[in-house]
Amino acid sequence: MRVTALVIALAAVVGVAVGCGSSGSANSLTLYSGQHVQTTADLVRAFEQATGITVNTRSANEDTLAAQISTEGSNSPADAFYTENSPALEYLQGKGLLSPVLPSTLAKVPAKYSSPHGDWVGVSARASVIIFNPSRISPSKLPTSVMQLSDPKYKDQLAVAPSETDFQPIVTSVAKTYGNTAAVSWLKGIAANAGGRVYPDNETVVNEVNRGSAALGVINQYYWYRIRDEIGASNMHAKIADFAPNDVGYVIDVSGAGALKSSSHQANAQRFLAFLVSPQAQKIIADSQSYEYPIAPGVAASPKEVPLSQLQPNSVSIADLGDGSTAVSLLRQAGLL
Repeated sequence: MRVTALVIALAAVVGVAVGCGSSGSANSLTLYSGQHVQTTADLVRAFEQATGITVNTRSANEDTLAAQISTEGSNSPADAFYTENSPALEYLQGKGLLSPVLPSTLAKVPAKYSSPHGDWVGVSARASVIIFNPSRISPSKLPTSVMQLSDPKYKDQLAVAPSETDFQPIVTSVAKTYGNTAAVSWLKGIAANAGGRVYPDNETVVNEVNRGSAALGVINQYYWYRIRDEIGASNMHAKIADFAPNDVGYVIDVSGAGALKSSSHQANAQRFLAFLVSPQAQKIIADSQSYEYPIAPGVAASPKEVPLSQLQPNSVSIADLGDGSTAVSLLRQAGLL
């Protein structure tokens, strides 16, 4: 999904006429969703059938929606917000716009995947990986660390999508580990190695690597699986590989959801959050074509994927990833935004 920085999105919605708080009947819910449309639709359909609550969904990229909620403030018509990544939720939490999630809901998933303050709940996860084309680069020549992507030996081989929110957690992880100055230097090296192969989204990175116009790139694993399903296994020439265990670029991104403090349908919003981490909803996520990892215990991911329990990511936490503003600033300094 193509994204822009929160500040850019905020500027885009300033001046938009705001509503009059949560709207709809007592048996309804307004959901702002930055998640995959099809997966969200499947979850919403199941929730409506299970509860009788009507869900009105507004879909857009998560940064735009977070900025819109911030602008709407107490007049926002949104009751709940569902995102692909945690920074947009952390942004709203920092502004005091989210209600605490019920403890019984938070208890359904490991605490490391939810807000440290309990204001949003983790729903699913994805992992950052290397995508490469074996006709352009052999597995033995692949970087084992994300830091090696700035090495000049990868010049004119790298594809990158810096405006993706999926890329921001990696940048934040690098900055937390090595400092902002080192992170900017690393990003400038990536920009030099990518040359003209700076793309708007991860789907384009996958397609460009797959057709051989770039040798390698960094994506979240689910893009590879989704596009392989779309074009057929025989047409998928690119492969994916993990970074070395605990590498700074080996990051788990968390999708989550929160209830708006301004909502007049608090009970419905909390029921929706609880549903998202229920066995039924987690199974929908596991079986969907989004290829995200369900995170509730007892629900396995697609058998096509490496189990979440077998991944060996960096220990960067949700709190460390923050609201994404540091990553956006560093990407701008490096000329990638």
